[in-house]
Amino acid sequence: MSDVIKNRYDFVFLFDVKDGNPNGDPDQVNLPRADAEDQHGLVTDVCIKRKVRNYVMLEKELKSPFDIFIRQEQVLNKIIDAASGENIQQRQEGLCNNYFDIRTFGAVLSTGDKGAGTVRGPVQFTFARSEDRIYQAEHSITRCAVTTEEDAKKQESREYASTFGRKSTVPYALYRMHGFISAIDARKTKFSEVDLTLLWKSLINAFENDRAAARGEMNPRKLVIFKHSSHLGNELSGRLFERVKVTKNSELPRGKNDYTISVDRQNLPSDDKKKALIEIKEWPEETIF
Repeated sequence: MSDVIKNRYDFVFLFDVKDGNPNGDPDQVNLPRADAEDQHGLVTDVCIKRKVRNYVMLEKELKSPFDIFIRQEQVLNKIIDAASGENIQQRQEGLCNNYFDIRTFGAVLSTGDKGAGTVRGPVQFTFARSEDRIYQAEHSITRCAVTTEEDAKKQESREYASTFGRKSTVPYALYRMHGFISAIDARKTKFSEVDLTLLWKSLINAFENDRAAARGEMNPRKLVIFKHSSHLGNELSGRLFERVKVTKNSELPRGKNDYTISVDRQNLPSDDKKKALIEIKEWPEETIF
């Protein structure tokens, strides 16, 4: 493994969706998630973390030290109980060494017979929120096949047997997510420079191997990374996020060109020698991995 990261990072990740459901809400018959008060679209942090995990699974093929702890068909208590070590700290270290997502996002490891406490990950995501209100479009769809003999009998009198269903989409929306990476917490989990590069790569490729008719077209549009010169940070994250501005060019946005994304690089915090204490990188304009 490479060296543990020594700098704090904050970042803004912008992605869009066209004619798809980026994150259905099971409490609302799987409609695209939305703020109940202002109808801005939402995508949960859990949803984006899942896509990051899935990409790492594909690239690293579940091989240590890039195995994935939270995944389908995984019995978590078996893994926790099998972790080597005489105390909680040793078991946590072993699990962090083997699993990328524990090292990155942390995990609750207090279940099972032994238990390994709780690990707080250095990487935290917010919910992604759309720049404008979304329209939760609902579409009726038909299927020529039936699922039961009873349904088949009901439709014997019809020339073509078909059943009806519903599909929900967002016509178009640009979503914005904020992220934080703590160098302090990275020391505890040994989140490394290699892990950091893999995280950036996973975000950019999060949608490429996760295509589905229900999700329509989802694409990354901008990743703005703020690298602090110290482990504690040199500016408040909120002030850095305010430097990333999204301007609407159309009253009814229907594509990426209907928005302009700009980053204010002026008057960054500096030291006594006028050297900037914050480094900014922008994808896709700059290489980040």
